[in-house]
Amino acid sequence: MAKPVAVLFDIDETLIHSGGAGGRSWAWAFDQLHGVPADIGEHTSDGETDPQVGRGTFRAVLGRDPSYDEMARLYAKYLWHLSEEIWTSKAYRVLDGAEDLLQRLSAAGIILGVVSGAMEGAARTKMEPGKLNRYFVFGSYGSDSPDRTEVTRLAIAKAARLHGRDLAPEHVYVVGDTPRDVAAGRAAGATAIGVASGHYGVDELSAAQADHVLQSLTDPFPGL
Repeated sequence: MAKPVAVLFDIDETLIHSGGAGGRSWAWAFDQLHGVPADIGEHTSDGETDPQVGRGTFRAVLGRDPSYDEMARLYAKYLWHLSEEIWTSKAYRVLDGAEDLLQRLSAAGIILGVVSGAMEGAARTKMEPGKLNRYFVFGSYGSDSPDRTEVTRLAIAKAARLHGRDLAPEHVYVVGDTPRDVAAGRAAGATAIGVASGHYGVDELSAAQADHVLQSLTDPFPGL
């Protein structure tokens, strides 16, 4: 595979494991605002964007669509609690090979970006305990669009502007741990790299038509 110009990384279960900090923060926000228990894992699936997670869970636990004001308050409460919860999450960890790979990609002159379904504030917060923010020049997030493919297209466009010209699919890698990440990378016109570090194995990521699948980020990285 060709050496990439840019590599765009998902965060949760690709670079870090938050130890459930995100789910606990959503639950706290729903309880504070609406007095109801809300387990996002019961009502959403891996790889969805934060707007999809928030709205889907709201409909499931309250039986109606939220207003814009209600979603704004929910996002604010979620982010506020996450900024505290992430630092006390006992199971938080940077996944094996992640920091070493980011260092090697940076040293090779490859542009690094985030492509995450999380809102920008949540994405940056989740990386802070692991000191991973310092590796990423830019990012595109669930706060940019509820549609993951559009989020990925926006990230590719930002990478192209930094590079100074349009990028061919073989020069942009999108790295993620779910079939949704793989599908979004392919639909957006990038090379999709699956990493079986989350809830999906090598076979499932291969079935989603990933261009390359890693068992973990300790595996040899294509193009390096």
